[in-house]
Amino acid sequence: MEHINRDRLFLASCVALTVTSMTFAIRAGMLEPLGIQFGLNNQQLGWIAGTAFWGFPLAVIIGGMLVDVIGMGRLMWLAFFCHVAGILLTIFAGGFWTLYFSTLLIGIANGTVEAACNPLIATMYPENKTTKLNHFHIWFPGGLVIGGLVVYFMNQVGWNWQAQMATMLLPALAYAYLFIGQKFPVTERVAEGVSTADMYRAIFSPLFLFMIVCMFGTAITELGTNQWIAVLLDNVSDNAILLLVFISGIMAFGRSMAGPVVHRMSPPGVLLISAVLAGLGLFALSAASGAAASFAAAGLFAVGVTYFWPTMLGFVSEYLPRSGAVGLAVMGAAGMFATSLFLPVIGEVYDAALVAALPEGADVAVYKAAEAGTTEAAAYAGAQVQAGPAILRRMAIIPVFLTLAFGGLFLYRHKLEERRREVMRKATA
Repeated sequence: MEHINRDRLFLASCVALTVTSMTFAIRAGMLEPLGIQFGLNNQQLGWIAGTAFWGFPLAVIIGGMLVDVIGMGRLMWLAFFCHVAGILLTIFAGGFWTLYFSTLLIGIANGTVEAACNPLIATMYPENKTTKLNHFHIWFPGGLVIGGLVVYFMNQVGWNWQAQMATMLLPALAYAYLFIGQKFPVTERVAEGVSTADMYRAIFSPLFLFMIVCMFGTAITELGTNQWIAVLLDNVSDNAILLLVFISGIMAFGRSMAGPVVHRMSPPGVLLISAVLAGLGLFALSAASGAAASFAAAGLFAVGVTYFWPTMLGFVSEYLPRSGAVGLAVMGAAGMFATSLFLPVIGEVYDAALVAALPEGADVAVYKAAEAGTTEAAAYAGAQVQAGPAILRRMAIIPVFLTLAFGGLFLYRHKLEERRREVMRKATA
């Protein structure tokens, strides 16, 4: 780490991740006005939102494969240029396809940030990987809080979604400034001389493939819910976007406390309890009525998803270290790709639920765009109250399966640890 300014690189990485997460929060708040302004249905909005999630895995896989070759610094500059281009193209979008491609650029930027920064953190802090990855990922929910508050307060004063998007240019310029002139370390795999063949053997091991499947579920539970919550609960809670802010605030606080939690419970134990709480939280959200109950349910859900993403990455970095930067990239890509496929499904199912709740033969677009106070607007609000919670109840099935998977993982790791201790006892006897 000679001549490497760890503190500045860590700070710059956190600011870059903040921009990444602000894109999710601000886009979540934009979905409803985008649908009205450009005449888009919920399935189309799902495709637009989902583009960021498949642009992410595209970038994170390619970036993870290139990071050992071209270095983390060059990847971060690519992320900066894609962030700025995507933000500007969104602001000047004219319809579905410009929104689609601008969101793709932002997704590529977000994936490149993860492809560079996750191995950067793991390399700079080899003695404390899971904790520092959790501390780094504080700024994903932290950025969601910032972005959610931007949406809320700008909506209060009547500023449009274009102005909300423009706010992300400032932190993007800030992380570019922080990275200027900094020297980056080589990745941990390169530093330790692990061969490419050994890296790919680790990636195709049964344990790694099992974690990939689990990453599908953890990412959909966290990101799929957070991306749609403002729409699904728009007429269940008076300020649905504040539910996202509340959830994100709890996640940020929880990740700041990751050190003692992970050390006391172990990564598999943390994942098991997280799955249980996330499932209970989604069921509670689907049944909540009124602001107090909605926020209480959101708090339970938030505690559940707090440690999912960084602990999944930390588990792979600690228990499968030979998978290197590509292993971390594949994990992140798997989560985002699964979410990209799931978002339009949520939109399509939500559209179908709205149609079923509206009068027979009703045009959803007409009811959605109806002026407040009209019969159509009241009917649409009533349909949302029925449809949104129904979607959340269906999504709650995913953490039920995760509970079973992580329960098995916990028992598997516990038996391995017992066997290791037994071997050590015999060796010292």
